[in-house]
Amino acid sequence: MTPRVRAPEFPQKQTWLNTDRPLSLRELKGRVVILDFWTYCCINCLHVLPKLKYLEQKYKDSLTVIGVHSAKFDNEKEVENIRQAVLRYDIEHPVVVDSNFAIWSEYAVRAWPTLMMIDPEGYVIGCVSGEGDRDVVEELVLQLIQQHQERGTINFQEISLILEKQRQPLVTPLAFPGKVLADEASDRLFISDSGHHRIAIATLSGKVIHIVGTGKQGLTDGSFTDAQFFAPQGMALDAENDILYVADTENHALRQIDLKNQKVETIAGTGEQSYHLRPYRGTARETPLNSPWDLEKVGNRLFIAMAGLHQIWEMQMETGIIGTYAGIGAESCVDGNLDESAFSQPSGITTDGQELYVADSEISSIRGVGLGEKAQVRTICGSGELFGFGDIDGEGFEVRLQHCLGIEYAHNCLWVADSYNHKIKRVDPKTGICITVLGDRTAGNQDGQGTSTRFYEPSGVSGISSHLYIADTNNHAIRRVDVATLEVTTLKFPGLCAPDACIPTSD
Repeated sequence: MTPRVRAPEFPQKQTWLNTDRPLSLRELKGRVVILDFWTYCCINCLHVLPKLKYLEQKYKDSLTVIGVHSAKFDNEKEVENIRQAVLRYDIEHPVVVDSNFAIWSEYAVRAWPTLMMIDPEGYVIGCVSGEGDRDVVEELVLQLIQQHQERGTINFQEISLILEKQRQPLVTPLAFPGKVLADEASDRLFISDSGHHRIAIATLSGKVIHIVGTGKQGLTDGSFTDAQFFAPQGMALDAENDILYVADTENHALRQIDLKNQKVETIAGTGEQSYHLRPYRGTARETPLNSPWDLEKVGNRLFIAMAGLHQIWEMQMETGIIGTYAGIGAESCVDGNLDESAFSQPSGITTDGQELYVADSEISSIRGVGLGEKAQVRTICGSGELFGFGDIDGEGFEVRLQHCLGIEYAHNCLWVADSYNHKIKRVDPKTGICITVLGDRTAGNQDGQGTSTRFYEPSGVSGISSHLYIADTNNHAIRRVDVATLEVTTLKFPGLCAPDACIPTSD
């Protein structure tokens, strides 16, 4: 008979979030416990969160989920940054900050994400690495509840928590804006108000024109006031037809906003997450997607940074066919032919009309993807390694970025949101030379000029002839940069407010 292994107790003096006190496995005796080992940059970890929320709500009287945040990037080790991730992803279970991988080592974890199952008597009964199958995990949870109910060792009592969102409600006009798109010809600024699950449309100076979406998460087509999104990210504009395309990331869908007729329609995806890692093509509305994060339109082709599949996808707008353009689906960095290349959570995409440029976030690198015949994939700058990150300006492979999420081609160069370094960097796509132009690496909210400015995990960049617009995500703000002087100001949006926070005005 295999001996049972008692779950190691949590170390003392760890920082906890979503609770007013440290928890212990001793006090959780009598409950099924799932430890979720995660790090907030990881797309696979983010995919696990909705599955866990379903289980913790369904079995709240007998199941406790505890997030064990074991950071990959240096920036993810900061408690306040983890708190912001808890708010951004609406995590409602306790999270312990696993400083120096102490808990990770005790449980012999080897990969993100890993779910560790602990029975009501405090013994480890199994683990699941990767995203896992919710039904399989639920079946195991239900078995444990039934077994220990028969033994009289189950504790049917909900534990009380004080959530971070109760301490810090998201009542700001914008909440974790992920991407921004500026269009000079029409004097419009499109903002993915990701934390409020909507798209905000304003003039380039900040006058609000439209709000698209109810502000409640969902997948609903219809009018601007009826439509629903779920953490939308990147956008692309068809100026000729006045159509805005949206990567509706957590709905695993692409949405089309008819700006003239004020209608929203789903054009790709089924609303379900795809697990088909190999290259694939199919009819757009019948093809599941996996966390589309950013978009770029080139002629009648819509290119998609498909973060969840570690690939670049393409949708042919005339035929409605969608499928893999580059990447084999393995999380890696491989240059060469499109069908042999590999990416690692591509999260930003732009073009100069001749080549696509990609912010490949998990390997902290900038990639080039050809558009012509015999197209090739190349690494422009960055190490190309999963743990090759840092903050070093330079050329090519000597450059170090830290989880870059946004990228824009403007003024003959690439502007990169080096998110976890809280900087904006400029890259020459031909030479791979990278230099810091904005930010001093300290998280903050400070206007000014050049490297005297501060940002907080910026993740979107868009450019016009005279200015850049930056989605300063954790500052819940849009920052405007004068390209000539590198002067940074924070854009104001008079009258914009959080959903359900506006005070109606009488006529």
